[in-house]
Amino acid sequence: MRKGTIFNIQKFSTNDGPGVRTTVFFKGCPLKCLWCANPESQSTAVQILYDESRCTRCQTCVQTCPEKAVSLSDNRISIHSGKYSKCLQCVHGCPSDALSYEGEAKTVQEIVDVCLQDKDFYETSGGGVTISGGEGMSQPEFLEELVLTLKQHKIHLAIETTGYAKPEVFQKLAPLFDLLLFDVKHYDSTRHREGTHVRNESIIENLKWAISEGIEVLPRIPVIPGFNASLEDALGMAALLQQVGASRVQLLPFHQFGENKYHKLCQEYAYENVAALHENDLTGYQQIFLEHGIDAFF
Repeated sequence: MRKGTIFNIQKFSTNDGPGVRTTVFFKGCPLKCLWCANPESQSTAVQILYDESRCTRCQTCVQTCPEKAVSLSDNRISIHSGKYSKCLQCVHGCPSDALSYEGEAKTVQEIVDVCLQDKDFYETSGGGVTISGGEGMSQPEFLEELVLTLKQHKIHLAIETTGYAKPEVFQKLAPLFDLLLFDVKHYDSTRHREGTHVRNESIIENLKWAISEGIEVLPRIPVIPGFNASLEDALGMAALLQQVGASRVQLLPFHQFGENKYHKLCQEYAYENVAALHENDLTGYQQIFLEHGIDAFF
């Protein structure tokens, strides 16, 4: 039985598409955005998180790890990801809950069973299920099976996607959804690679194709300081959206909700202490899209 790697199933979500939704977070993403709010989504591997504020330095984790992948150095626990065997004995044995993990293999039916628990809420609110991540299309066979099973229950389906997939994969999967929440991060391919580690040509082609096919697409721009937040960037983004035939865009102001996750993963965060953006910081940015005939909203 095929399994996919999931790191969260969030019920009663209201920010990932219309109505009340269940959001299924796939683990693994081909992009490595420097500002990513879900850094635990990037790797396909199971990852151990360390909350230093909870740790009592009892060293139970050090003593119980069969692979000697956990150590105490400079009064701080270190997890050597290349060594541990994913037995998670250190996590389950931690008396202070300082260790947790992200990533779990689940079958299609296990996920569907959770989603169906709230079908009544979907029907009364116009909601449904949203695939997020990570990037769901990076697990294409599992995603297809999951979506086709959910469609049998007449559930509205959306996906939050980077759009970074081979054309044959994207063109097979995208039409299965009722709504594509499609991230557009930069109009310039070189700058796009600097911020995400991939170029944007295939993303733009997939976006253009989806719109031309009549699929409901909502482009979304995460507005990131120092990356795409200038008025010049807004002009470039507006031109790109006109080029692909988009008539609306959602602006997502930069926030710091994911900052603590980097600390728990023992990873550096490129946007440490960078101030969040708010809607009133982006009125001029929004106005540029409106002047180009694109409905820009938050």
